Amino acid sequence: MFNITLQVAAHPDHGQRTRQVVSRAVLYLLLAVGAFIFSVPMLWMISASFMSTAELFSTETRFLPSSLRFDNYIEVFTSFNFARYLLNSIIVTGGIILLNLIFCPLVGYSLAKFRYPGRNLLFMFILATVMVPFTAIVIPLYLTVRSLGWINTYQAMIAPFAMSAFGIFLMRQFMHAIPDDYIDAARIDGASEIAIYLRIVLPISQPALVTLALITFIGSWDELLWPLIVTNSEALRTLPIGLTKFVEAYQTRWDLMMAGSVVAALPAVLVFLMMQNRFLAGMASLSGLK
Repeated sequence: MFNITLQVAAHPDHGQRTRQVVSRAVLYLLLAVGAFIFSVPMLWMISASFMSTAELFSTETRFLPSSLRFDNYIEVFTSFNFARYLLNSIIVTGGIILLNLIFCPLVGYSLAKFRYPGRNLLFMFILATVMVPFTAIVIPLYLTVRSLGWINTYQAMIAPFAMSAFGIFLMRQFMHAIPDDYIDAARIDGASEIAIYLRIVLPISQPALVTLALITFIGSWDELLWPLIVTNSEALRTLPIGLTKFVEAYQTRWDLMMAGSVVAALPAVLVFLMMQNRFLAGMASLSGLK
């Protein structure tokens, strides 16, 4: 009895560590349950994309297909202009990402490392645009695009999103934390401002650039309203518009609609899986900024 009491007294934090382990186990369990709940619809969508119509409407509840039916994916591309929609989405999304990676870091670097009159006012004005909903500027934006003769063109879908207030804010906050000593040392060594930006600032800002690219990709890939407004040709329709047309044409073919939805969601999932490590590293570095 005395030995047991002495051992407990020697480890006063044993109970606290036990509570920490239990609370962490409960937290992980809740996260696992939540992840499973959110994953069920996507898992069923993937499973249903390999089923036949008879299996989907069968009275017997099925979660897994009796056999993998790849004919659904073949029919999606052969009987519908899905390949063209996919290509248009890649072109538009790629153009938007490229322009954001060019212009947002430039503006962010200017706001973070250069001092000029009205700099803070300009930054506040850029942040204020975040509070303006996109639907409030659709009409003037459409009139501007139409006056330029860009209706039914790729530039009409890409140019209005060449920069974003969030992207500028993201890059400005990250570049603001870059020590000025690096830049001053490069200037003393005779480096030009362009060389400093390309050889010092951009390499250091790689985590923020990856984060910006991924967030821009997700927002652009799922955009429906603006491409629907500025295009009227089937040759320029993007994937979200193609899915809505597909639903109109095949209202009872749930197997084909699930296959089309998987094709539409697959690029976003693959991009995130390939870039998740850099994305998480970028978010971790950004979370420590003041």
